[in-house]
Amino acid sequence: MNAQAYDQYRKTSVESASPGRLLLMLFEGAIRFVDNAKRSIDEKDIESAHNNIIKAQNIMLQLMSSLNMEYEISNQLFNLYEYIYYQLMMANTKKDLAILAEVRELLSDFQKTWDEAIKKAGSSKSVVESGMTEGINIKG
Repeated sequence: MNAQAYDQYRKTSVESASPGRLLLMLFEGAIRFVDNAKRSIDEKDIESAHNNIIKAQNIMLQLMSSLNMEYEISNQLFNLYEYIYYQLMMANTKKDLAILAEVRELLSDFQKTWDEAIKKAGSSKSVVESGMTEGINIKG
């Protein structure tokens, strides 16, 4: 599959995904970028590590900005997402694998929790409303 066809496929996948699936895609992307950053640090490719951590940070910013703050749990999610964002900044500054491992574990826990909640609710919009609003933009 050529690059242009893949980009179109990816764009269509995002545009047609349910809000719950978009949320899971964000966590999957953040985990992938953290894994890539860890690998880059191991390979002493500092620029690639930096770029991948920045992509993970951007996903956390997207998650924070898309929270529907009408729900009490949204404040708690915001604080947790902000903590992950801060840890990513520290990991990027220090190129610290231990911090990245902690972040990856937190992201994985969030992904599993949201996946379970979405499945239990049958992917209804109401389940993910507290965790995000519509209009998520995935880049990177």
